[in-house]
Amino acid sequence: MSNPETVTVIGLGAMGSTMARVFLAAGHPTTVWNRTPGRAADLVAAGAIEAATAAEAVAANQLIVISQIDYDSMNNSLAGADLNGKVLVNLSSDSPDRLRTASRWATERGATLITAGIMVPPPGIGQPSAYSFYSGPREILDQHTATLEALGRVEYVGSDPGLAMLYYQSMLNIFWSTLISYFYSAALVGSAGISPSDLRPYASAMLTDLTADGPMGFLNILTTELEAGTYPGGQNNLHMQAVGSEHVLHAFQQAGLDTTVPTALAALFARSDADGHGQSGLTALVETIRKPTA
Repeated sequence: MSNPETVTVIGLGAMGSTMARVFLAAGHPTTVWNRTPGRAADLVAAGAIEAATAAEAVAANQLIVISQIDYDSMNNSLAGADLNGKVLVNLSSDSPDRLRTASRWATERGATLITAGIMVPPPGIGQPSAYSFYSGPREILDQHTATLEALGRVEYVGSDPGLAMLYYQSMLNIFWSTLISYFYSAALVGSAGISPSDLRPYASAMLTDLTADGPMGFLNILTTELEAGTYPGGQNNLHMQAVGSEHVLHAFQQAGLDTTVPTALAALFARSDADGHGQSGLTALVETIRKPTA
């Protein structure tokens, strides 16, 4: 890489230290700083420059990549730094509204905030499948995309600073819900002495069918219904599935297992049925999801 951009990494937990290591491996001169001392030794040995203070770390470069526990940590860490002209790329997790507030905080101090959500765990950073959602001023992000691509694919989702976190949290919700459902199901068959290995092929086939390409892929069909706001029920209506969700709950109760998730699902189905969606299809649940309980 000719004239690689210099970068500062703030926060040297598992995510931040891996980001710094990836930047170094990609040829980017990297300055690092962490609130708790003693975490930079390996990075310094690999060629990083450790700043004594956050203000010194910020002063070293225009591009500041932040990986901390939340956005309050950024405010506290950078409170005494001169942020004028700096580009803050924050890959920390927080709420969408908190990101919007942070963007205004950065602007008031002469900086530009690019918000981001990285969609891989630390070992995946910089690997071919890695990507992050980014939001904020597109023209500023474009100036630093080549550097940020060292971490993974750059997926720009819009100028609203909260959008990166909306996408990020939405994807985490799918990820966690899917895996937790698998854990529950493995425990359910396990109550009869069945190995998770016996269940796995059926779960794998179901996920493959759900995400199949083409107009007949189930996720594609559901997405079309969600976008159109029409939820055909026919012979597999939501009322039937509400009854089925009660049976699933009973199975967990009879097996003596935790029922937190099955209870929540049965309650959601029952509420949607009571809302008058019983003769509609599964996607009608979204109408109930959009109306939180009192």
